[in-house]
Amino acid sequence: MSRFTIVTPNYNMGEYLEETIKSVLTNLSTGDEYYVVDGGSTDCSLEVLQKYGKNLTGWVSEADESYADAVYKGFATGKNEYLCWINSGDLLLLGALRQARLELDRNDSDFIYGDDVYIDEQSRVLKTSHADVLNLFDYMLYAGWTPLQDACFWKRSLYDRVGGMNRALKYAGDYDLFLRMSRLGNSRYVPILFSAFRRHEKQKSIACEDQYAKERDICRSSLVREIRGENTSRYWVNRIGYSISIRIRHHIFEKLRNRDHLLGADATSLECGRHK
Repeated sequence: MSRFTIVTPNYNMGEYLEETIKSVLTNLSTGDEYYVVDGGSTDCSLEVLQKYGKNLTGWVSEADESYADAVYKGFATGKNEYLCWINSGDLLLLGALRQARLELDRNDSDFIYGDDVYIDEQSRVLKTSHADVLNLFDYMLYAGWTPLQDACFWKRSLYDRVGGMNRALKYAGDYDLFLRMSRLGNSRYVPILFSAFRRHEKQKSIACEDQYAKERDICRSSLVREIRGENTSRYWVNRIGYSISIRIRHHIFEKLRNRDHLLGADATSLECGRHK
């Protein structure tokens, strides 16, 4: 059986860290590795890590350059062939790793991405996401869209082939990694709810929204110049077209895949599945 290496980067997110750790531990199979890489937190994070330390493959608390640096260190420490990371505050749904393992085992995809639920600070479901797109690379490159990283799973061979995490990025490390993997790998959408993405004021995609967008646009513009050789007008036509498409797609699948029965549910007891 293939094994996962799972990494949780954390910095002063102790109030949510325990729920994240518990959601991963209940998903682990024999041989899976789970590392928590803390950036030198000054809140209650160390107490949580000491409480669960014996259940983790390893953990460390030391200064780092960014969450991308923390994820990089975790993956570099692990040895297993399948990878994912789950940020402190987010959750893996029950059975998520088992389902992701099956999906990666039984086909030639080396990068899968699925759906998740958005949750509030009490872990109650606010809404669900729908990540199905026709061409992941084009939607990421032109629309600036990215699947939520907590519902993404991939093979180490692809991760190594693209050069791993860019440790220099402080905000858009997920976008950059998935863009490069979707370019070179065989990516596939799986219409399954794998995880829960917590909305809270401390997350970088909210508190640092502008910085995230700027860093993301630098990554995509650099790649366009490198591989497309496109003139400016064609690039902007594609950007406008895919941006419109992503909005239309969102509204269509909101109606076709109605999951309103999950609203208000406790995500800590929610099982991974299609939930149609």
